[in-house]
Amino acid sequence: MTTANQTVAITGASGMVGTALGAKLREAGHKTLSITRKASSSDSILWDSATGLKNPAQLEGVDTIVHLAGENIAAGRWTAALKDRIRRSRVEGTRNLVKSIAAVQQRPRTLVCASAIGYYGERGEVILDEDASAGTGFLADVCREWEHEAHAASDLGLRVVNVRIGVVLSPKGGALAKMLLPFKLGAGGIIGSGKQYWSWIGLHDLVRIISFCVENEALKGAVNGVSPNPMTNYDFTKGVGRALHRPTIFPLPAFVAKLALGEMANDLLLSSTRVIPKKLQDHGFQFDYPELVGCLEHELS
Repeated sequence: MTTANQTVAITGASGMVGTALGAKLREAGHKTLSITRKASSSDSILWDSATGLKNPAQLEGVDTIVHLAGENIAAGRWTAALKDRIRRSRVEGTRNLVKSIAAVQQRPRTLVCASAIGYYGERGEVILDEDASAGTGFLADVCREWEHEAHAASDLGLRVVNVRIGVVLSPKGGALAKMLLPFKLGAGGIIGSGKQYWSWIGLHDLVRIISFCVENEALKGAVNGVSPNPMTNYDFTKGVGRALHRPTIFPLPAFVAKLALGEMANDLLLSSTRVIPKKLQDHGFQFDYPELVGCLEHELS
């Protein structure tokens, strides 16, 4: 069953994904509200990840919450302090959001909560669908706890969807934005062995995926928010080079990445996670840009 004309409240609404998602939902006829730390209009709901919503009653009349807020995992080298902020912003932030939902008499029907393919950890060439087990490591532990806190909303009667998001491709932010300058200068190249799988998704299709999860009541639980075509870093790098018409001849050896970025290099750049969007495809979702070069050409146009 598909539901239309909803009121959708979004945490992280001012971020790259949240901004694009809000526009997409409004285009589809939904009303959007921002759950934000600095309420600035009648369409804002004040909250703090450490305490929850200031006035949970503002959720009265909201049909769906999309929870995207969280500390940037690629903001810098993973110090103990940054790892603590990453975990708290997601795990405790989601716990406090669910507590706020519990305080409302007329609750939303759906919680769509972001997660990440980091849930699966380092898995080599194994093809991973939503039934695959959690991996090990910092990101896998955070994602597992994060999803556990979101799932608590199902005890309150909500349909809960955890969108495990891959490497998001957009010149507006994320991994691709960081890659563009070195590639344009001809300094792009494979990272480490280049054999590790990267599971990616264009921003255009990601917001369509989240919208699909908002509107389709048959979807629940984990949903892999990735393209159906995960690629090795070698093929990914060559694809970026083709899209930009630039050479890719300067590799980044694994030991240099580890020296520069520490633990973050292992989890974000050198880890191999070959994820497929089985549940989306089983429910009839059609990707507009399932191939890397076409996706990049669209995102960079």
